[in-house]
Amino acid sequence: MEEISAFRRQLETHRPADWETLPDFPLYMDQVLSYMERQTIRLDESDALTASMVNNYTKNALVPRAEGKKYNRDHLAYLTFVCILKQVMSVRDMDLLIRTELSDDRSVENGYRAFLESLDGALSSTVQEMGAYEGTDNLADAAVHFGLLSYAAGLVSRQYVAQLRARTEPAGKPDKAEAKKAAKSRKERKD
Repeated sequence: MEEISAFRRQLETHRPADWETLPDFPLYMDQVLSYMERQTIRLDESDALTASMVNNYTKNALVPRAEGKKYNRDHLAYLTFVCILKQVMSVRDMDLLIRTELSDDRSVENGYRAFLESLDGALSSTVQEMGAYEGTDNLADAAVHFGLLSYAAGLVSRQYVAQLRARTEPAGKPDKAEAKKAAKSRKERKD
């Protein structure tokens, strides 16, 4: 059970960097990949961010295009959002949430701060829930419990996304032009 205790401690203490501590100088792709390893909690190498993934996220307008071949603080914020949420939602849903969270006058900085606050609350409540299983060897009961919490939270998340989509995309599926326009808007707001 030492592995579970160590994992619980990691969930208690590991958080992505605050906005102020994100690098305020441009990074090349290999530096971004290395930095992002510290931003998320990974269970194994299959969760690692790759250059191909970053390129796909950029192509799908989830992350703004690099400036030359360099990535800045905004890029790291977007990538943190995507790397964490890709575990539980589709690219289409993440795109909608990014476009909504950073719409109007909300800056990337403020959106990132709000994201970190929600993440901290989610991790903290999960750590608290883990306390009920501390000292027990019944791994199956604990796994089922957290699987069901994930199921319930996923249902709620999908319902909120569906309501948001109904408000923002009443005609149905968004077109590629709208996604590109949103990406351009994010880039202009950053500049």
